[in-house]
Amino acid sequence: MNPQIPQLTPAQAADRTEAVLLDVREADEVAESRIAGSTHIPLGKLAVRTFELDRGRAIITVCRSGGRSAQAAQFLASQGYDVANLTGGMTAWIADGRPVITR
Repeated sequence: MNPQIPQLTPAQAADRTEAVLLDVREADEVAESRIAGSTHIPLGKLAVRTFELDRGRAIITVCRSGGRSAQAAQFLASQGYDVANLTGGMTAWIADGRPVITR
Protein backbone atom coordinates (compact mmCIF):
# COMPACT_ATOMS: atom_id res chain seq x y z
CA MET A 1 0.00 0.00 0.00
CA ASN A 2 1.36 3.41 -1.01
CA PRO A 3 1.21 6.08 1.67
CA GLN A 4 -0.63 9.23 0.68
CA ILE A 5 1.96 11.96 0.16
CA PRO A 6 0.89 15.52 1.03
CA GLN A 7 0.98 17.85 -1.98
CA LEU A 8 2.07 21.41 -1.22
CA THR A 9 1.60 24.58 -3.24
CA PRO A 10 4.63 26.85 -3.66
CA ALA A 11 3.22 29.17 -0.96
CA GLN A 12 2.77 26.27 1.48
CA ALA A 13 6.27 24.95 0.73
CA ALA A 14 7.81 28.40 1.22
CA ASP A 15 6.09 28.64 4.62
CA ARG A 16 7.65 25.36 5.77
CA THR A 17 10.99 26.95 6.67
CA GLU A 18 11.85 24.04 8.99
CA ALA A 19 11.73 21.55 6.10
CA VAL A 20 14.53 20.47 3.79
CA LEU A 21 13.79 21.30 0.15
CA LEU A 22 15.17 18.30 -1.72
CA ASP A 23 15.74 18.96 -5.42
CA VAL A 24 15.82 15.64 -7.30
CA ARG A 25 16.45 17.07 -10.78
CA GLU A 26 19.58 16.38 -12.81
CA ALA A 27 22.68 18.56 -12.29
CA ASP A 28 22.19 20.50 -15.54
CA GLU A 29 18.65 21.45 -14.52
CA VAL A 30 19.79 22.61 -11.08
CA ALA A 31 22.56 24.67 -12.72
CA GLU A 32 19.87 26.62 -14.63
CA SER A 33 17.85 27.57 -11.55
CA ARG A 34 17.33 26.36 -8.03
CA ILE A 35 15.63 27.33 -4.79
CA ALA A 36 18.07 28.98 -2.36
CA GLY A 37 19.09 26.62 0.41
CA SER A 38 17.78 23.51 -1.33
CA THR A 39 19.63 20.20 -1.14
CA HIS A 40 20.40 18.51 -4.47
CA ILE A 41 20.33 14.73 -4.81
CA PRO A 42 19.30 13.50 -8.30
CA LEU A 43 16.45 10.99 -8.26
CA GLY A 44 18.70 8.30 -9.75
CA LYS A 45 21.14 8.60 -6.83
CA LEU A 46 18.60 9.02 -4.03
CA ALA A 47 18.58 5.38 -2.90
CA VAL A 48 22.36 5.40 -2.29
CA ARG A 49 22.48 8.93 -0.84
CA THR A 50 19.49 8.81 1.52
CA PHE A 51 21.92 8.71 4.46
CA GLU A 52 22.71 12.40 3.72
CA LEU A 53 19.18 13.42 4.80
CA ASP A 54 18.27 14.30 8.38
CA ARG A 55 15.50 11.97 9.59
CA GLY A 56 14.54 14.58 12.18
CA ARG A 57 13.46 17.15 9.58
CA ALA A 58 10.52 17.14 7.20
CA ILE A 59 11.46 16.92 3.51
CA ILE A 60 9.73 18.61 0.58
CA THR A 61 10.67 17.02 -2.74
CA VAL A 62 11.09 19.22 -5.82
CA CYS A 63 11.66 18.55 -9.53
CA ARG A 64 10.73 20.36 -12.76
CA SER A 65 7.00 19.60 -12.83
CA GLY A 66 6.26 17.27 -9.90
CA GLY A 67 6.61 13.78 -11.41
CA ARG A 68 10.12 12.78 -10.34
CA SER A 69 9.65 14.46 -6.98
CA ALA A 70 6.47 12.43 -6.43
CA GLN A 71 8.52 9.26 -7.03
CA ALA A 72 11.20 10.51 -4.63
CA ALA A 73 8.54 11.31 -2.01
CA GLN A 74 7.05 7.82 -2.27
CA PHE A 75 10.50 6.28 -1.85
CA LEU A 76 11.38 8.46 1.13
CA ALA A 77 8.01 7.80 2.78
CA SER A 78 8.66 4.06 2.41
CA GLN A 79 11.96 4.63 4.24
CA GLY A 80 10.19 6.34 7.14
CA TYR A 81 10.81 9.99 6.27
CA ASP A 82 8.27 12.76 6.90
CA VAL A 83 7.84 13.94 3.31
CA ALA A 84 5.67 16.13 1.10
CA ASN A 85 5.83 16.93 -2.62
CA LEU A 86 5.88 20.37 -4.25
CA THR A 87 2.93 20.24 -6.66
CA GLY A 88 3.97 21.48 -10.09
CA GLY A 89 7.65 21.56 -9.13
CA MET A 90 9.96 24.38 -10.18
CA THR A 91 7.55 25.33 -12.96
CA ALA A 92 4.88 26.19 -10.36
CA TRP A 93 7.43 27.76 -7.99
CA ILE A 94 8.63 30.18 -10.69
CA ALA A 95 5.09 30.85 -11.99
CA ASP A 96 4.12 31.79 -8.43
CA GLY A 97 6.85 34.43 -8.41
CA ARG A 98 8.99 32.63 -5.82
CA PRO A 99 12.71 33.48 -5.77
CA VAL A 100 15.28 31.28 -7.47
CA ILE A 101 19.03 31.36 -7.92
CA THR A 102 20.07 31.31 -11.58
CA ARG A 103 23.47 30.95 -13.11
